[in-house]
Amino acid sequence: MQAEISALEQNHTWIIMDLPPGKTAIGCKWVYRVKHKADGSIERYKARLVVKGFTQTEGVDYFNTFSPVAKITTVRLLLAIAASKNWYLHQLGVNNSFLHGDLSEEVYMLLPPSFNSSTPNKVCKLQKSLYGLKQASRQWFSKLTSALTSLGYIQSSSNFSLFVKKDVASFTALLVYVDDVILAGDNFDEIARVKAFLDFTFRIKDLGDLKYFLGLEVARSSAGIHLCQRKYALDILSDFSFLACKPVKTPMATKLPRDASAELLSDNTLFQKLIGRLLYLPTITHLQAAYRVLRYLNGCPASGLFFYASSSPVLKAFSDSDWAGCPMARRSVTGYCLFYGDFLISWKAKKQTTVSRSSSEAEYRALASTSCEIQWLRSLLRDLHLPIFGPTALFCDNNSTLQLAANPIFHERTKHIEIDCHLVHEKVQSVVIKLLPCSSKDQLANIFTKALAAVPFQIMLSKLGLLSIHSPA
Repeated sequence: MQAEISALEQNHTWIIMDLPPGKTAIGCKWVYRVKHKADGSIERYKARLVVKGFTQTEGVDYFNTFSPVAKITTVRLLLAIAASKNWYLHQLGVNNSFLHGDLSEEVYMLLPPSFNSSTPNKVCKLQKSLYGLKQASRQWFSKLTSALTSLGYIQSSSNFSLFVKKDVASFTALLVYVDDVILAGDNFDEIARVKAFLDFTFRIKDLGDLKYFLGLEVARSSAGIHLCQRKYALDILSDFSFLACKPVKTPMATKLPRDASAELLSDNTLFQKLIGRLLYLPTITHLQAAYRVLRYLNGCPASGLFFYASSSPVLKAFSDSDWAGCPMARRSVTGYCLFYGDFLISWKAKKQTTVSRSSSEAEYRALASTSCEIQWLRSLLRDLHLPIFGPTALFCDNNSTLQLAANPIFHERTKHIEIDCHLVHEKVQSVVIKLLPCSSKDQLANIFTKALAAVPFQIMLSKLGLLSIHSPA
């Protein structure tokens, strides 16, 4: 606590003064946390002074609050490129990152608890941002962006958390997630230079080679890079006492009962903790389905993606849907997966927003979602100075959908489809994507749209490139 107060005072975070008439001071509190290393051991104990931002008033002491963060797909793509090009991969953290943001609003805060002052009736007028303020993350990111652009880095238009710098001798990419930063590039001197600059400007903690980022464990060898979430999976299993459970081979049962007559849970707390948020009124059937996922994880906690050191820079995608897969709402499920070379970098499984009248319509909506992801990834690769030339292959196993995308004729069965879905035809005509047929057994997106039996499920996993470099837990 004393170290935190000292750091705030050295940073000139506030000035002590009387509260002006008509102004209101917001409170603050101490938050304590134990920081752990990747292996689970204790790294350090941390105390942080946090403002009670929930008492702020919009338009008075804060305005805009949005701040971009790195997308996990961007993280995977950057690591895949780093593996194939043998780039350096380093990680760093910014000490007290939110304290560096400059405040443009007039914000007053009560004196910190346990803070000894000769003038106890005074308040703190905040000069710099503090954790807990609604605009804190936005102000920090704005300060970091200004610093990096002054060093010659260009902010990506496809992911604002990505900054790149390319010159004749080197290429460097910097990916930001709040105060955690990944540095990737082919020139060690440039990486050392940007580290020194950030340390001088903000004070950083150099974590060396990338090992652990956003719950992803990164293991690198001459063969490539392996990503998994073993510690994260084992922590979940431990929290719910499932470490000793009997594993199952698939995360979902192939035949799910309807929920109309299922018994409701008497207490939602356990389900909410497991799912993360209450998506729907849970029944015993839902909780059993969630427990099955834990039993599946117990059999493969270290399974992950392996990015080989040699791969072709080709983007390809698979799109599929399960027509009327939801037994209650009768909505279909969109599923897609995208590969950069042999690397799986993006995937999605999501219930569609409307009911589809046919399997072709459901597949067409899935193609539209996949086309948007393809367009974004192509833009992201262009920002990374790795543009994709020629159309991206998009595989679909529904012939009528392929015909509809090639010739979007408005007749009785298709005239109700929203206009935005017809961007598939537009992307085909502009040679952004090239639709290709594939058989159902070769449709890799199948695994994201429906529950599969053990044998086809394992075959699909192997084709997606999942493997484990750890011994079983």
